[in-house]
Amino acid sequence: MTARAVTHLNFRGDAREALTFYRSAFGGDLTLVTYKDAGNVQDPDAADQVMFGQVATADGLSVMAYDVPSDLPWNQGENAFFVSVRGETTDEITAYWEKLAEGATVLRPLGAAQWAPLYGMLRDRFGVTWVLDVVSEYNA
Repeated sequence: MTARAVTHLNFRGDAREALTFYRSAFGGDLTLVTYKDAGNVQDPDAADQVMFGQVATADGLSVMAYDVPSDLPWNQGENAFFVSVRGETTDEITAYWEKLAEGATVLRPLGAAQWAPLYGMLRDRFGVTWVLDVVSEYNA
């Protein structure tokens, strides 16, 4: 058995839109299960919100997300986490960057860094901070 850590993002009503956007950036398969699909509707207004969602690519990138039910506390927080995407080539990372940058705030422009041939940080339109870099001998 192999265990993997997968980033799990929590939203309040935006999980479907966010996961659809991430699929457009990374490709892969999109899985969405609503509270209604799972027979777990506590709030009729949230029946079509995402209870389980995931984007998974053939090369191993995976992001999960759901909509926190309205009866539970939720705070997007400030710098509570970053999602790190590490690639092997500048072309791969540049392509992801260009797609994620749609509607984003660039925190550090994509460019060479002392520790990586290519590195950048942005906060996407959903408030999630992404760190993208090309793996080098210093950070492998």
